This record gives sequence, C-alpha cells and structure tokens, in this order.
Amino acid sequence: MKLVELQKKFAQALMAPLVPGGVPAPAAGFIKSNAHLTARERLEIYRRSYWYRLIDSMHEDFPGLRAVTGPRAFDQLIRAYLADCPSRSFTLRDLGSRLESWLRAHPEYAGRRLALALDMIRLEWAHIEAWDAKEERVLGPEDLLEPGPRLKIRLQPFVRLLALDYPVDKLRLSVNAGEHETASNLVLKKVRRRIGSAARMKPRRIYVAVHRLDFSIYYRRLSVEEFTLLSALRDGRTAGAALASCCRASRLPIDKLRARVEQCFATWAELGWFSK
Repeated sequence: MKLVELQKKFAQALMAPLVPGGVPAPAAGFIKSNAHLTARERLEIYRRSYWYRLIDSMHEDFPGLRAVTGPRAFDQLIRAYLADCPSRSFTLRDLGSRLESWLRAHPEYAGRRLALALDMIRLEWAHIEAWDAKEERVLGPEDLLEPGPRLKIRLQPFVRLLALDYPVDKLRLSVNAGEHETASNLVLKKVRRRIGSAARMKPRRIYVAVHRLDFSIYYRRLSVEEFTLLSALRDGRTAGAALASCCRASRLPIDKLRARVEQCFATWAELGWFSK
C-alpha cells in the first residue's frame, strides 16, 4: 500500500463518528497489532484523542450555549453536530462556523430554549471572529480633510454587529464569572437563575457590537440609531446615505440625534473602529 493510501485510510478511520464499541474491526485492518494492543485498540487511542480534542474545543468556544442547554444536552448536541459537520479546516477556530445553521435544522437539541440558544451561538461566534479578525489601517485626521456626504468609511473587520432578542451579552459575562476557578456555589446558582429567567422572557430587540481592544473582547450595547448607522457603513454605503438611514430609523428630534451621532463618532474613532 502506498503511503498516500495509508494516510487516507487512517484519516477516514480517525474521523469516523464516535459510537459505542469504537471502530469496527475491518477499519483497522491496515494497522498491525503488537504484544500489548490489537490493531483496533491502537487505532482507537488516536481516534478518541482526536474526537475528544474536538469536543473540548467546542466546550471552550461555546460556554454560554452549554449554560443555556445544560451540560448533558450540550454534550449530545455537540456530538451530533460534529458527526454531521466534521472539521473541514486546518484550524479548530472554524469548528463551530456551521453550528447556528445546523441547530436551526435540528431544533430538538435545544428544546424550549431554541431562540435563546441561537442568540447565544451568534454572540459566541461573533466573539471568535472579533478575536482574530484583521485590523486595517485606522482612519486618521488626514483622511477627513474633505469630509462630505460621499465620504466612505469602512468598519474594521474586528467589529461585529448583532441584532438579538435576548440579553445573551450579559448572560455570557455571568457565565464567564461562574466558570472562574474561584467561583462560589452562590455565583453558579445566580448564573442558572439568570439563564432560566432569560429563557422565560418575551423577545425584545437589542443591539450589540462585539469588538476587540487591547487583546480583549468587549460587548457594547448600541441604540437603534447607532446600529443602523454602523450597519450602513459596514455595508459600504456613503456617510450621507448612512446618516439618512439613521434619521429614518430614529424617533429622536433632529438636534438630539445630531448631538448623539457626533458623540458616537468621537467614541468609535477613539476605539479605532474606522478604517479607510
């Protein structure tokens, strides 16, 4: 057997979904046994190491979802997801990229908390994207020498905008506190109560920007005016068109809206959200 054929067989056996009883015996026929282990047992060591690393990665990336569904349901959900959507990338970073669409197609894994779970997935995936997205050259004063309605301002790739129905940003921060090694049982009980209360809430639209600053990720609540304006800039619209969209979405008097927009632009520029 050529090396490339052996590598393909090994990879196929390695990535076969975990099932009770391990790898079927014929799948390990291309591996020799030794004095201590059968061919199947030798392969199973590597296969379980591979799958448990994938499962651990999903635990690390989606602690909020795990808190929403509960540990047992989360384990079932993740194993089913990985069986249907195996890794297609060289990096574990992309492992959860299809989780939202998969759960929409398999809502039974989230039970009555489907809507809350989907919002949490969107937040946690935005967290991952914001963490390692590139940073383009920050917009400077020299880029604003001739401002006008046709000016185009890009939003930095590490800024992610979300329209959500549940306060999953605050829930995720509570989960982070509850997962700290010094967290008390009282903190953990508070986290569970907050998640239970959120699951019973009626959906109420909130807007959140997930962004990176000084090698940390932050969740920043936005008003509808801010979200509309930033979304328009992200989509490539000119400053004039973005401001027009903001005016249509706002119920504020024009003088208050102007003051809010000016303050927001100053804050966003200070945070480095804009690029040319």
